[in-house]
Amino acid sequence: MQLLITRVPCRKRTKLNVAGELARLSSLLCIHHKTFFFLFLKCFTSAACVPVLVQKPAQLAWHHVLKLGHGYVLTALSMSGLKMSGHKVFVTSFSSCLRPYHAEQVKEQPLDGGWQEGPIQPVCPQASVHLSSLLELRYEDKRPVLTKESKILSYVGTITQVLNAQAGLYELDNKVCLCLAYQQALYFARGLRPGARVELRDIHLLQKPLSSFHSIVLGACLHSTVLLKDFSRLSTFHQPVASSGNLYLELLFRYNLSLPLYLWVVSLIEMLEQRFSSFFGRRQLLLFSKHQSPGIAEKFLVPLLDAVVPSENQARNIYSEILGEIHECPLHQYQPLEPPCQAPALSLLCSMAEQKSLETFCPSQLLSPLDAQHMNTQELNCRLAWSYNTFSAESFQPRMVLLGVLRVSSKSSSLQLQDHSSVLPCVICRRDGSPFADTALIGSLLQVETYQLVVEMFVQSDFPSWEQLLNLEHVREKKTSLYVQFYFEDAQILSHPKPLTGERPASRGSPCLGRKNHGNPKVELDSPDAKKEGLMPRNYMPSGEGHEEKQELQPSFQATAMWMGKPRLWANPREIRSLPELEQTTDHMEGSETQQRVLLLFMGKSSRWFPVLHPNGLYQIVVPHCTDLGVFKQLCLPPVPERVLDQSCCPSCLPVPDTWHLQHETWISCLAYPQLVPESVLLSMGQRVSSIPDLFNPRFTGSLVSFCGEIVERASCIPIKYERQSASSNTQGHKESLLPSDYNVKLSVIAAPGSSFVLNVYITTTFLKHLRGLLPGAKILFQNLERKISRFHNVYCIYVASSCIRIIALPVPGVLLPLSPKGPASSPQLVLLSSLLLQPCSLSHAQVFCHLSHVLALSLHWICSLCCSIFREGRCTRQSPPCPSYTGVSQASARILVEDGTGEALVQCRNQQVAAALGLNSAEWEAVQSCVQSQGSISIQLGGTSAGTACVEEPDDLLVWYLRSLCRSPVACRPILLTFSLDRKPSKIPQPVTLQLRRFLGMEVEFMSQVRPRPILTSLNIQEAEHTVLSYLNSKRTLSLRHGPLPISTEDT
Repeated sequence: MQLLITRVPCRKRTKLNVAGELARLSSLLCIHHKTFFFLFLKCFTSAACVPVLVQKPAQLAWHHVLKLGHGYVLTALSMSGLKMSGHKVFVTSFSSCLRPYHAEQVKEQPLDGGWQEGPIQPVCPQASVHLSSLLELRYEDKRPVLTKESKILSYVGTITQVLNAQAGLYELDNKVCLCLAYQQALYFARGLRPGARVELRDIHLLQKPLSSFHSIVLGACLHSTVLLKDFSRLSTFHQPVASSGNLYLELLFRYNLSLPLYLWVVSLIEMLEQRFSSFFGRRQLLLFSKHQSPGIAEKFLVPLLDAVVPSENQARNIYSEILGEIHECPLHQYQPLEPPCQAPALSLLCSMAEQKSLETFCPSQLLSPLDAQHMNTQELNCRLAWSYNTFSAESFQPRMVLLGVLRVSSKSSSLQLQDHSSVLPCVICRRDGSPFADTALIGSLLQVETYQLVVEMFVQSDFPSWEQLLNLEHVREKKTSLYVQFYFEDAQILSHPKPLTGERPASRGSPCLGRKNHGNPKVELDSPDAKKEGLMPRNYMPSGEGHEEKQELQPSFQATAMWMGKPRLWANPREIRSLPELEQTTDHMEGSETQQRVLLLFMGKSSRWFPVLHPNGLYQIVVPHCTDLGVFKQLCLPPVPERVLDQSCCPSCLPVPDTWHLQHETWISCLAYPQLVPESVLLSMGQRVSSIPDLFNPRFTGSLVSFCGEIVERASCIPIKYERQSASSNTQGHKESLLPSDYNVKLSVIAAPGSSFVLNVYITTTFLKHLRGLLPGAKILFQNLERKISRFHNVYCIYVASSCIRIIALPVPGVLLPLSPKGPASSPQLVLLSSLLLQPCSLSHAQVFCHLSHVLALSLHWICSLCCSIFREGRCTRQSPPCPSYTGVSQASARILVEDGTGEALVQCRNQQVAAALGLNSAEWEAVQSCVQSQGSISIQLGGTSAGTACVEEPDDLLVWYLRSLCRSPVACRPILLTFSLDRKPSKIPQPVTLQLRRFLGMEVEFMSQVRPRPILTSLNIQEAEHTVLSYLNSKRTLSLRHGPLPISTEDT
């Protein structure tokens, strides 16, 4: 009672009647479950305008009858101040009425006196100006793009298309885009259908806000007025707009996006919906995380927006946007946006990469000019037949983000990324070098931003010589093959696949029809007896389908496995467990039924498991819709001959049907061997991986070898005769190959960067279709390749039917490799000539500091690029039949004698190495070749037996005398640093194979001694040896002599 007596008496609010012309009408807003709108009445005699807040439920219907430009009288209004913004407004009461204005019924009273009374002062206009300047300064250094101001206008148009109803985007008059996202669309935006006519007041016009969108966009903020003038007369479907759970609006209000950013977000969501709604459904894509886990679109967009939108972005003030004297809204200022990134459909991505690859194709850049100028037509076009380009995300503008559903293809037996438009083969590696075998991720949606998009190009050309490489008219046909390779750690999983619950029912002919139960024995790939062979077309014939007719070859592979445990039935597939049951059911007795070896045959569609099936892996075979536990005991007899089973040490084989599934559980190496496998079995596991230097050891006896190495060079080549015949036996493989059937692929592989051992691996075009990732710089694990020794004692490997490869590490982007693996960039070791005869088989290439003692023979000639006959004075000299070629190729060869104080060696030099041996620069060498062209061929014999060349020198020729004098001068006979390899091919100069007597003269003493034949070397590089270099090499050689005669020694002792 005391409080009531002492309280300050409250002044009763006066009720006012306000008349004026309706100047502006806001849209209906619903905030905190309260619906309201603002109307603005303009004085008839001045520019004064007052806002009126209408929020009583019974008065909301006024919004539908009010018309701009008409006069109205509002009764029983009171003044109030908004707490959020400080603006002063008139507010209607329950007794307020809306009446049309009639001048004779209204008594005028000045508005200014009554409007200025009250405790709340209007907001100072300077505050808004100051805030605007702060915003401009804040974005000035972050966004160098000039900020533009939108224009405010009125517009009347017809809706011609609903671009995206949920995003509030419509098309007006087939030319203008209308964005209503910054306004609330109450009552599900009824009436906004194609054919409806709308009137827009105080609308913002933005020109080219997004480079990939409409050039003109009209944006309606809360200050704008959108009125429906006429309903649509077309029978078009109404798309209701959802305000709750709308991902477009949720992201718009959460980040307070500008219109260019909002349009970019809309384009990304539409892209996701278009590409992946058929895989995951629209609801899972656009799910919002307010009350549940985020959907795919939110997982994809939130990290992008966190990186693009400033963290100090100011929240939107709707009251200042409606009532502020200085208008501020998200549409008032904008910056035209170039999309920070893009994620187009896979078909568009492939076409863009293919187009960029074709546009940048330049044959002259694929070959070293020093090598290309000495190649004939056949060799030149063969080297151009296979090339590649790699593209990263930054190679495209804007940056390209890769999205796709991970699949295993039954057609190509490879991993693929897929969307609604196309598929893209992929190679997935792990940074620790372990294989990718996670079958649980098949069907998941991956986002990859760090990748290498590889475009393999296969070209058929007829270039006459290297001089015509810039003329692309000689390219007859170009084909491309695309794939992407990336590390699994660089991929983000946007959506996990659903668990394996219901699969398609088996065919009626299947013996395992029944309830939805699963048998799931554990399988383990074992080594060395157990292994996975390569994928290739084979002639396996399913049991019971033997016909005399020739069966078409189908892609297939085989793997040796070992049963771990017994089959079990599961009534519910979600109950399937692996390791706990395995620990109880495994019988540790060797030779028991639970550890029986079996040969698994993957044919046809079941070959899709090839990229995820690896040795040392523990797998689970799931047979859907099967109740027969004996399905795994029904091991078939041939399709394979018994000798195949004997070779694989397996008592039986099992063809894997197309409907069976493989699930990877773990790796055997990750388990303690007493838990799972007997120790004797573990000791036999693990195929031996040899080192590349071991393969060059003459004591190595293995036939099928596995080794790891880095590719330093790859090239297409024409095989020798017997390889061509073996490769052409599979005509079906050649029809599917992109290279000609008489071509092979040669890979030069080293053990590690800087290694002096280079191993050549040859692969026929039959296998090339299923091999991806064979790029220079990639680290590869080659498995079960056949080791060969040529008749010249060169060691090489060939890819056979049982071979397979695995990518361990991808090429490092931006690292340039030498054009030749035997060039100076490979850092060969320094050796002595006397040590070459001790261990010749262990040497690949090395360096020696020596003195060029004599030039024994020199041959310079021009040959026809087409038929390799002598080319003289611009024409081929072949007469029967006449050769139509007018293109010649220069070739040179020389034989020199070098010594280093410990021994001598004969060195074969070719082409550019001849110029380096003679000490000629490029201009002098070109002048010599130009003089030789008029004669066709010149051969000079300075010592030893005949060089075996086709043309005899002319004694009176000035060029011959010049070359003879040059070969004997100190310009040629000088100290050099020689990089060489052993020439194991038979020399044209016969060499004695036994010891020979040689006469030596020292001071005044002459003596005879038996010496070994001089080793024959092939020059790889000749460098001038300066005095500082000579002293360093001498000290290095002296240090090497203390540790043995040959620094690159092998296991031989």
